[in-house]
Amino acid sequence: MNSSEGQPATDPWGRVAEDGTVYVRTREGERAVGQWPDGEPAEALAFFKKRYDTLAFEVALLEQRVKAGNLAPEDATASVKQVRGAIGEAQAVGDLGGLNTRLDVLTGTIAQRREQRKLDRARKVAEAKVSKEQIAAEAETLASGSDWRAGANRLRELLDAWKVLPRLDKRVDDALWHRFSSARTTYTRRRKAHFAELNERRDAERMVKEKLVKAAEELSSSTEWGPTAGKYRDLMRRWKAAGPAPKALDDQMWARFRAAQDTFFDARDAANAELDREFAANAQQKEALLAEAEALVPVTDIKAAKRAFRGVSERWDATGEVPRDRTKELEGRMRKVEQAIRGVEDDQWRRSNPEALARAVDTSAQLESSISQLQDKHDKAVAAGNPKKADELTAAIDTRKSWLAQTRKALDEFSG
Repeated sequence: MNSSEGQPATDPWGRVAEDGTVYVRTREGERAVGQWPDGEPAEALAFFKKRYDTLAFEVALLEQRVKAGNLAPEDATASVKQVRGAIGEAQAVGDLGGLNTRLDVLTGTIAQRREQRKLDRARKVAEAKVSKEQIAAEAETLASGSDWRAGANRLRELLDAWKVLPRLDKRVDDALWHRFSSARTTYTRRRKAHFAELNERRDAERMVKEKLVKAAEELSSSTEWGPTAGKYRDLMRRWKAAGPAPKALDDQMWARFRAAQDTFFDARDAANAELDREFAANAQQKEALLAEAEALVPVTDIKAAKRAFRGVSERWDATGEVPRDRTKELEGRMRKVEQAIRGVEDDQWRRSNPEALARAVDTSAQLESSISQLQDKHDKAVAAGNPKKADELTAAIDTRKSWLAQTRKALDEFSG
């Protein structure tokens, strides 16, 4: 039968009977899929082929989603079953057997995907087991350490890593979680205890530093420059030996401590600057006094020189201190003048000392007598032919003559 447009009323996959019944050809034989009593056969076939095209599109879409991995094997299997049921009851004309064949192939692909997913799951579980064992081991290492800042951060990172790992067999997973959780608890308790102890120690250090600050502030107005500077050095040593207080408070106390120090040392520096000016003026006065004193040397009149030097010395002592770096120089020059005058005075005393003169005269006489006696013995030794004895006596005579020369020199000084 032909349509009004000349199209055949039959198709490789279906036909329209004279009574308008539409049949689809399958491997099992023909099956009626609908009625088209009033229309053209070609139109009937076209209508039912469109239904087939819809089914073919669903199969193609399912194939695409399975190949792309967008469906889990369970969902893909359910979709295949649903589409296969629709094909079995389809009121459509087309290669329905071909669609089922494509679904059979797709079922095999899904089975492979399911097996691969099982393998992947087993691999991921094995990898997760290794990862969780490593996490638990690292957490236990951290729990026994004392890295309180980085350790806490690392444990949080480990917890985040644990959460994204797949669960294992319940017994194994629970055992590893217990290790990890126990390590975190141990670390947290030790960390809290550490910081509690640290806070307690910092409170104690705060009290120590508050006392040091108070002592520094009490000393800031002192004018006992030397002793107070020593006390500040001791306070600084004790401050450095003390541990840290809470940081904000520690910074405040340090600012107060340094302010007290600065107040004292600024005042000391100002006082020292004033003293430096005063000492410089004193040095100028002493240089003028030195000019007077040094003019007394060489000494020509010992009495006048002593009298003048005494006056200079009195004014010298009345003049205040000089800069430390000038003290040795100025005192040395003054001492040199004093020694020159005393030397002249001592020389005169030696010359006028009657006891010394008597001792020198007596010594001279004794030496002359000794030399005379030794000379007699020497002459006798020579006469007796005893050169060894004569040489010994000669040496003794020469020694006493040397002593006699010194004694006579002293007598000459007295006479002078």
